[in-house]
Amino acid sequence: MSTVLHQGAGEHPLTFCYQVNGSCPRTVHPLGIRLTIYLACAAGIIITVLGNLFVVFTVSYFKALHTPTNFLLLSLALADMLLGLLVLPLSTIRSVESCWFFGDFLCRLHTYLDTLFCLVSIFHLCFISMDRHCAICEPLLYPSKFTVRVALRYILAGWGMPAAYTAFFVYTDVVERGLSRWLEAMPCVGSCQLLFNKFWGWLNFPVFFFPCLVMISLYVKIFVVAARQAQQISAFNKSLAGAAKHERKAAKTLGIAVSIYLLCWLPFTVDTLVDSLLNFITPPLVFDIFIWLAYFNSACNPIIYVFSYRWFRKALKLILSQEIFSPRTPTIDLYRE
Repeated sequence: MSTVLHQGAGEHPLTFCYQVNGSCPRTVHPLGIRLTIYLACAAGIIITVLGNLFVVFTVSYFKALHTPTNFLLLSLALADMLLGLLVLPLSTIRSVESCWFFGDFLCRLHTYLDTLFCLVSIFHLCFISMDRHCAICEPLLYPSKFTVRVALRYILAGWGMPAAYTAFFVYTDVVERGLSRWLEAMPCVGSCQLLFNKFWGWLNFPVFFFPCLVMISLYVKIFVVAARQAQQISAFNKSLAGAAKHERKAAKTLGIAVSIYLLCWLPFTVDTLVDSLLNFITPPLVFDIFIWLAYFNSACNPIIYVFSYRWFRKALKLILSQEIFSPRTPTIDLYRE
């Protein structure tokens, strides 16, 4: 999300973003600290982009991975990869320099893309939770109920709804004209704070909270049903037990991804709500930490897959070796033990 410059108690900015009236104050960090932050952010961006690029390529390249769940994972990885490519570089400069130097057009575009990719992520995680719920709780109906076509519809909705929602707030003046008494005064020059006002703070919380509530509810039911199925199937049919174990492992892995998403995004979301009620008193450093903790989530999923999915590790070995150039490689069954 776009940063609003917070003026904390006891802070004394050394300069201003622009030499004009109404310019935002600028906090200048020592050169060593700035270089350290730039390097850390650059490393995070590289991990985010390359990790999610690998997920996108793997699911696209290997035909055995062309399943509804994996197409949702591909679309989620695409959103995280684009966040790393298009949003995080400018966010890094804004965080380190405590100013926005790229003009109004890029400010609005950056805010739009930032909000879009974040909403796409939460929509996709919610859809993945629905997919896992169907696979575990309705295993006989799942192959016909959650097809690739259905997954593609979810992907379209997962991009279309956030795109329209974000465009409404960023590229129209309906909110500014209709809710002017809820909005803060014109921000200082160099802040790029299009959406940080009291109204957005209150609206942002339910947009985050309700999908998370749906995901938590679904995963609680998933693990209750999975535990019951494990006891029943293991005593009945070993072949079914293997299939059920695969579905439970997938649900567990994606449950971990959802949990990390909640841990990363909850501090920022709660702070946005509370801050809007207390006239934005959060110190800039704390606010930036919350923002980057939320951004960090985009780098987490590929790391989770490496430790959880055997097929993901096999694909990584193939891609890093010369076998990737073999015409038979795309048809390799990565699920085979």
